[in-house]
Amino acid sequence: LESSLLTQPWASVRFGESTFLAKVCFRDTGYILLISDLRSVWYENADAEAVGQRSKELNKRLTVHVSSFLNHLCKLMCPLLAEEQDATTTFSCHRSASGLRLHVKSELSGLPFYWDFHCCPAPLEMVFRHLVRPLIRMNVVLQCQVKELTSLLLQKDAEIEDYRESGATLSRDRLHTEPFQEETFLQNFMAE
Repeated sequence: LESSLLTQPWASVRFGESTFLAKVCFRDTGYILLISDLRSVWYENADAEAVGQRSKELNKRLTVHVSSFLNHLCKLMCPLLAEEQDATTTFSCHRSASGLRLHVKSELSGLPFYWDFHCCPAPLEMVFRHLVRPLIRMNVVLQCQVKELTSLLLQKDAEIEDYRESGATLSRDRLHTEPFQEETFLQNFMAE
C-alpha cells in the first residue's frame, strides 16, 4: 500500500479553519492515509481486519463486507481530495499530543455511516519518502526549467535584435518588449 501511495498526488483539504495536505490509497486489503499541516505529518495504515473491527464499533446497525466499507470510504475521500465534497458528508478533525483523528459522517444504504481515521505521527523515513524527497526533486526540476527558459529568452532577444539591425520593424507597437534582464528578473522574483 505504501508504494502505491507514493504515486498519489498531494491534495489540499480543509477541515473547519485548518488546512492540510493529504493523500490516500485504498485497496480491498486496507488503506493508508498520509496527512500534514506542514508542521506535523500523521498517517494511518489499516488492514482489512482493523477496518472490520472499527466498522463494527462505529456502525453497529450496518452489516457490510469489509471491502464494501473500504469502497465506501474511498468514495467519500476521493471527492474530498478533488475539492468536490458531497454535501451529505461531513469531515472534522481533532489534534492531540498522540496524533490526529479525522472523523467522517455520511450515509451508507440509507443508514448513518461513521468513520474515524486514527492517525499517529509518521516516521521520519515516511516523511522523507513522501514529502521531503519529492519537494527537493521538484525544486531541482524547476530550477533547471528556469535556466532553460532564461536561455531561451536571451536567445529570442538576440534573434529580435538581429532582425532590428537588418531593418525589420514591428507591425504592431503593442508587441514591443524590452530585452530580458536576468538579474532584474531574479531580484524581483526573490522580492515577491
